[in-house]
Amino acid sequence: MTKTNEQFDAVVASCRSVFADKLKDYGASWRIFRPSSLTDQLFTKTKRIRTLETTGISKVGEGIVPELMALVNYGIIGMIQLEKGFVDKVDMTAAQALTLYDEKMASTRELMLAKNHDYGEAWRDMRVTSYTDFILTKLNRIKEIEDNEGQTCVSEGIDSNYQDIINYAIFGLIRYQFK
Repeated sequence: MTKTNEQFDAVVASCRSVFADKLKDYGASWRIFRPSSLTDQLFTKTKRIRTLETTGISKVGEGIVPELMALVNYGIIGMIQLEKGFVDKVDMTAAQALTLYDEKMASTRELMLAKNHDYGEAWRDMRVTSYTDFILTKLNRIKEIEDNEGQTCVSEGIDSNYQDIINYAIFGLIRYQFK
């Protein structure tokens, strides 16, 4: 379990670094994302990963690892947007965005630790491509919840699905980066 914690933290540090650099370039421009647009952004990133997994061909030069990192960061953005709502004009500094990033990632890490304990690190024995399929399933669930105006009967909410997406993406990054 210590190995997982260390690898998780190393991957998160890389994702956070990209997030911070993008804040320098664009600010918190993502604050204007409505929930459905954010879901579609996550969906397109995941579909691209699936295409790369099935064809092995990238015509725009970026591979699976940067797309997985984007899923982590957009998942965190999704959690922030759920809490704060969307806006018409950027209303957050880079420092505020990074503080929220760290808060959301801390709760996502805690969820990973709990599930990893209960499931006995089963993710290490799974095929990496299964993470993509699980993420696509989670995104389809989010779409249904959004279409139902956030209402669920017995299912987890959107925030739990975002956390699962983030954790599956991090597991994928661990598997690609720590072979």
